Amino acid sequence: MIDPQLEDKVVLITGANHGIGAATARAFAAQGCRVFITYYREPTDYAVPALAAARVAGVGGDALYRAMQQQPADGLVAQIRQRGGLAGALEADLSDPHTIPLLFDRCAVELGPVDILVNNHTYCVLETFDPGRVTDAQGGIRLPSAPVIDAHFAVNARAFALLMLEYLQRYLARGAERGCIINLSTDAAHAHVANVSYAASKHAIESYSRSAAMELGCYGIRVNIVAPGPIQTGYITPEAEADIAAGTPLGRVGEPEDVADVIVFLASAQASWMTGQLLYVGGGWRMHQ
Repeated sequence: MIDPQLEDKVVLITGANHGIGAATARAFAAQGCRVFITYYREPTDYAVPALAAARVAGVGGDALYRAMQQQPADGLVAQIRQRGGLAGALEADLSDPHTIPLLFDRCAVELGPVDILVNNHTYCVLETFDPGRVTDAQGGIRLPSAPVIDAHFAVNARAFALLMLEYLQRYLARGAERGCIINLSTDAAHAHVANVSYAASKHAIESYSRSAAMELGCYGIRVNIVAPGPIQTGYITPEAEADIAAGTPLGRVGEPEDVADVIVFLASAQASWMTGQLLYVGGGWRMHQ
């Protein structure tokens, strides 16, 4: 039997009230970790009844994704505790740098200092350089604008960097010897039609991660990147799901648990000689070149 040596580790996971983050919280809790999650329910153009209807219908698309994003973390925390685990949560807007030390403080008080940092949160508004792709639909595609570009980089790049820095400072202050950071990107980070700012900000995450891996290895901290392919977190429509499954070598669309398993592996003792690496997790939808 393989022992990942994760028992009693404190794991901080961002963006964990739904989707990959929530699945990752459950996966670490199953290994005996103490799990602290943070999340942010960003404003949405959808009315509350529309979000409720989307949850009931359960049909993939922008409305269901936004509905899942609006969930509080209470249910997830309760689920982990009912199974005998330790968990806590805090809603925080990571585009505000002042929330980051407060987040680590809260985790330390409730569960202990952070051993493993999983940066999973994301901001995504569809943008295109091509006017012909612009749509007026709710959750549709727009031309880039300074505020939306800034929002992508504030959440998807700057917050990742500041979270890693906060982790490092506290790690050194307590004299820790082994650390682990796992950053979530996307398999479309290098270019993405009709999602240009999102892709660019995710590419920045990968650059920050590789720099951190090179510079923090001397302190015993490993930094790796997980780049999921299409994962059904609510946003994939039935039509798109069929197309994705047909174009995926393993023959289906990914589930959040598929990614969570890889994240747990990267935190485990079995991955102790891995750092600075990017793993595509998408059933072969994209392969390493």
